[in-house]
Amino acid sequence: MNMLSIGLAQISPIWLNKELTREKIRSYIEEAGSHGCDLVVFGEGLLPGYPFWLGLTHGADFNSKMQKEIHAHYVRNSIQVEAGELDILCEAAKKNKIAAYVGIIERAKNRGGHSLYCSLVYISKEGEIKSVHRKLMPTYEERLAWSPGDGHGLQVHSLKEFTVGGLNCWENWMPLARTSLYGQGEDLHVAVWPGSVRNTEDITRFIAKEARSFVVSVGALMTVKDFPSDTPYRDEIVKNAVDPLTDGGSCIAGPDGEWVLKPVVEKEGLFTASIDFNRVLEERQNLDVAGHYSRPDVTRLILNRERQSTLKTIE
Repeated sequence: MNMLSIGLAQISPIWLNKELTREKIRSYIEEAGSHGCDLVVFGEGLLPGYPFWLGLTHGADFNSKMQKEIHAHYVRNSIQVEAGELDILCEAAKKNKIAAYVGIIERAKNRGGHSLYCSLVYISKEGEIKSVHRKLMPTYEERLAWSPGDGHGLQVHSLKEFTVGGLNCWENWMPLARTSLYGQGEDLHVAVWPGSVRNTEDITRFIAKEARSFVVSVGALMTVKDFPSDTPYRDEIVKNAVDPLTDGGSCIAGPDGEWVLKPVVEKEGLFTASIDFNRVLEERQNLDVAGHYSRPDVTRLILNRERQSTLKTIE
């Protein structure tokens, strides 16, 4: 029970094609299961992909026909959890007895069904969706496509002896978001990214040292050739793109901040490692930021986990 096998699925999406990307994710859940993994993690917004066009096509142009058409295409390929659009992934997790963290672009029904959220979904080994965490604050140009989330998904989950939680991309730089998970007993932290070693190589080890937890960072890949030929305004998007747009950088740090798996760059595949819960107990001996090394009588955090909506219906 103290050992956990983790799969890091560093892959590219079939960009803005939710059916094909979902099938690719399903196949990697199957592969991770065949390798005996207890948990498999995918990058931020992988299903159906990151909104790269915003920084490449003047995404802030107001009333731009091009921006509206690309956005509409994005909405159509985003995921509505309530409609069962993740059922195929849940079935794969149950069949293979593996838990999964999957980054999706969510078309939230309880917010009207037209606005988008960058969400991190936890699927249990029983194939049940246990949390959908909507990114609290989209970063910079992401705010042109994604809406601010809420605290409902700031939850942790038991996995063997571990307590696992997760955040999206730059949420990992938000001290109070991290603290909300530490306070719930998190000792395995999952950080998902669009994919860049320049992000993961520093913060992965920093969070591990701060939390005395294992930290798993998983990023996606994206190159110019990964833009499908039927992408609206594809030529306009790629003409200013660097190649690669994202290089992965997936890695694992131990609770002492040292590498369990060093960042993997520009390589697609499933990368695995086993971690030992006893290492958490050893490193918490001298620092436990939610336990003996805290002062809740002086500083304390309030977490609001209410799912936000503009409508409350009373029958």
